[in-house]
Amino acid sequence: WRLTRQAYDEADCKRTYYLSLEFLMGRALSNAMLNLGINNAAEQGLYGMGLALEEIASNEPDAGLGNGGLGRLAACFLDSCATLQLPVRGYGLRYEYGMFRQLIENNEQLEEPDHWLRDGNPWEMERPEFTQRIPFGGRTETSTDRFGRKTVRWVDTNDVLAVPYDVPVPGYRNDTVNTLRLWKSAATDEFNLDEFNAAAIPNQWAQKNEAEHITMVLYPNDASECGKELRLRQQFFLASASIKDVLRDWIRLHGNDFTRFAELNCFQLNDTHPAVSVAELMRQLMDEHDLDWDTAWPIVRQTMAYTNHTLLPEALERWPVRLFRQLLPRILEIIFEINARFLAEVATRWPGDNERQRRMSLIEEGYDPQVRMAYLAIVGSFSVNGVAALHSELLIDGLFRDFHDLWPKKFNNKTNGVTQRRWLAMCNPKLRDLLNETIGTDWVRDLSQLKRLEPYAEDAAFRARWHDIKQDNKRRLAEHVAQLCRVEFPLDGIFDVQVKRIHEYKRQLLNVLHVVHLYNRIKRGDTSNWTPRCVLIGGKAAPGYVMAKQIIKLINHVARSVNNDPMTKRFAARGVCAGLPRLADGNHRARHGFIEQISTAGKEASGTGNMKFMMNGAITIGTLDGANIEIREQVGEDNFFLFGMTAAGVEARRHHYDPNGIIASDPALLEVMNLLESGHFNQFAPGVFDQVILSIRNPHDPWMTAADFRSYIDMQEQAAAAYRNRNAGCG
Repeated sequence: WRLTRQAYDEADCKRTYYLSLEFLMGRALSNAMLNLGINNAAEQGLYGMGLALEEIASNEPDAGLGNGGLGRLAACFLDSCATLQLPVRGYGLRYEYGMFRQLIENNEQLEEPDHWLRDGNPWEMERPEFTQRIPFGGRTETSTDRFGRKTVRWVDTNDVLAVPYDVPVPGYRNDTVNTLRLWKSAATDEFNLDEFNAAAIPNQWAQKNEAEHITMVLYPNDASECGKELRLRQQFFLASASIKDVLRDWIRLHGNDFTRFAELNCFQLNDTHPAVSVAELMRQLMDEHDLDWDTAWPIVRQTMAYTNHTLLPEALERWPVRLFRQLLPRILEIIFEINARFLAEVATRWPGDNERQRRMSLIEEGYDPQVRMAYLAIVGSFSVNGVAALHSELLIDGLFRDFHDLWPKKFNNKTNGVTQRRWLAMCNPKLRDLLNETIGTDWVRDLSQLKRLEPYAEDAAFRARWHDIKQDNKRRLAEHVAQLCRVEFPLDGIFDVQVKRIHEYKRQLLNVLHVVHLYNRIKRGDTSNWTPRCVLIGGKAAPGYVMAKQIIKLINHVARSVNNDPMTKRFAARGVCAGLPRLADGNHRARHGFIEQISTAGKEASGTGNMKFMMNGAITIGTLDGANIEIREQVGEDNFFLFGMTAAGVEARRHHYDPNGIIASDPALLEVMNLLESGHFNQFAPGVFDQVILSIRNPHDPWMTAADFRSYIDMQEQAAAAYRNRNAGCG
């Protein structure tokens, strides 16, 4: 670890800083042993002591630093960069509590705190010598220096300390260890004796609590004004502390000469959360290091790079100007100046086009003006990338078209990925061993080496071992589900899995409509050519996301009916509630037949769950959305069950979408809706699904669930037929 940092210093090489509010690192012990190459030695040593490595590793709590794909992507990037020996440092927040622990009671999701740091974290090292001081509130003062230049000071601030904790990120068997630096918020040491003597003790405690709350919880609910304020505090806290740390390191090596700073440094902004970094780097360069605007701005624009992760306009963060003025007055001044200069550039390019200026402004005018954080990131970055080919195309044709017209060379695509070390070598050891014996171990560093397996596709011995491994993995998953959910999965059935955040655009609702369709077939005796099927749906809904919670409730009601009905048991039909607890370190991804990637086309930016399941041999049932498109190109059309409209088809249908007409004309969908509307699955909770049912019938439903239903169930039938024919390669 120390030698890696020393080597980077001596080489004076370009460094990248990955700023992200999430890092879903997973269990560090298993990952470290794999990358160090000591798994077998550890297993043998512990076995001699009567201990099992897998059991010990399973007791390590997940670091509560992330929520889903965004955080896991960040963790995979860090692993990959360390393996490639690239000088990349991650910067994030050291949350005291993770997302939340999900409970299912009375078929509903409940949340309880996830205090993952309760017993400490042996993988971190506190670095108090690098503590930074972060300003909030206060006001600005303007003056003129001895050279006649305007200078601004941010004064009377309520400062918070950012205390760094370093986590090692080992590369794969290469003597390289990079760093993830996490910031913990703490109150300053100052104690206001006057306020204390004036009996203002509550105010003193309030300031202390306010400081420490910044890194208390991952993604506080921003439905309230207090929640919005805390989220903005988190974002600025991360940006300011990380930039101060980078500049401190730069000055240690290069002094106050920033001539080559942009040449040797890059900040990668993981989504819009750290977008305030653009203005904060300007502030620090100008206010703390005496650079003028014309010198600082080119440095910022050549240093920042922005990754966009969403096609949903509502997910592009906007913060009220009044909140910026209250919390970050100096940052707001800089944003206003960036915007004024940027709009002047737009006006020069398109004279008199006031509507374009309004669309592109960093400030959305109105009753409550908002700062458009994604636009700030675009204007302040040298590179803007989407995370899948389709996503990047839709960005430049839709959300960011105006900006692409201005700077076409700034936009590019970088399709997301996952690390095969975590998601294959570590979580599927038997398949790992088979691959190593068959094609060697180079694939662990270079996934393209898996192409060398193609000649073995017709090798009977290889196929038999592959099948045995999958069956053993299915058995282990079935045991796990039985233990956690008290539901028995027959091993001869299809394991049909959808594990991801519960969100309308990911369409868990479409999945459960198919489950109701299968249930209805059994009830009316339509079971010719029947294939046993075990449906597993897992995921959390954000605490404030009402519709997602309603979908969880529906899934659980349906699952209870399916799992307890004697007729469905005869045909080995099973469902599992949406509250399925996390299955240890992704090992469930090694154990399935089919994986559902069924988002509305044009809504999923990329998706990475599809990659994790696919590299373990699962077959995708999916739409032409996100990274599904590129996966289908790689694995071949015969190994991907495609259904549904294209993104263009969704847009074309939007203005004349008639879900009620679709329902009336499709007997299968009509029967499904009749079952839901009759209260069959909620006899003791009438009306509980009304909101979900209305969303399906809504002509303005952006997810078009009804439109894709027929294509979906037809493709499910084809997938089931392929499963029955084992020579087709499924199962």
